[in-house]
Amino acid sequence: MNGPTAANLVASVRAVLPSLTLSARSIARLILEDPAMVARSTITELSAASGTSQATIVRTARALGFSGYSELRLALAAASGRGEQDRLVPGDLAPDDPLADVIAKVTRAESDALADTAAQLAPERLGAVVDALTGARRVSVLGVGASGLVAADMAQKLMRIGVFSHPFAEVHLALTAAALAEPRDVWVAVSCTGETADVVEPVRIAREGGATTVAITNNPRSSLADLSDHVLVSAGRETAFRPGALASRISQLLIVDCIFVGVAQRTFEVSDAALRVTKGALDRYGGRRIRS
Repeated sequence: MNGPTAANLVASVRAVLPSLTLSARSIARLILEDPAMVARSTITELSAASGTSQATIVRTARALGFSGYSELRLALAAASGRGEQDRLVPGDLAPDDPLADVIAKVTRAESDALADTAAQLAPERLGAVVDALTGARRVSVLGVGASGLVAADMAQKLMRIGVFSHPFAEVHLALTAAALAEPRDVWVAVSCTGETADVVEPVRIAREGGATTVAITNNPRSSLADLSDHVLVSAGRETAFRPGALASRISQLLIVDCIFVGVAQRTFEVSDAALRVTKGALDRYGGRRIRS
């Protein structure tokens, strides 16, 4: 995590929530549910409200990237002062919500996910991933379920600019390819939890073969993150109608688009020519279909 501030506090709390202990998780949930109360509370008062020890509160604050509870309180107060407090608890979707509310709430949730992801997307970390992809012999992009759709999107984008890439959404094929990984290969794994075995195991094997590994995940403390040379953190608030993987999809796509543009910039002459050639091939095919 990169120095939590009022701007990225929401994303920081949500990112580490799955990896916290049960007692620390109760404090983190209080931060999300009633940030104003936490900002007002002394450590003694928060200990009583959360039913946890003062030592646990300090450890939780440090897990969120702060030096201690005092710094966390200041960040919460700053977030409230910036009018960001309401972003901590956006309205959840209910079964009887009218469609007008559905549109407003989904738009709000996805806007917040994009903002939270951007707040954590450090240029130096993104640049390191762009460097790795630019010099890669072969790029493999892995994801299953909703993350598999993101992986396919990334592989397609890279292929359009001349980067040899292949998506994997099935573990047996992924394991086969990972066993053949070499040091100039790059493996990009997309996983909301970072604990999906079908994703983690191929990355482990690819890393053993010397490949550079990249994780796009909501959980920077996950098994996938531990196995990855580079970690880019996505964000997304899970709700009753939007499980974690679906809630994170839009922010994962933001990261993919930033990677794509970065690689295209770094290899402009090659990528520009590739885009024109591939567009020409698609246009010619489309023209033939219309005439037939």
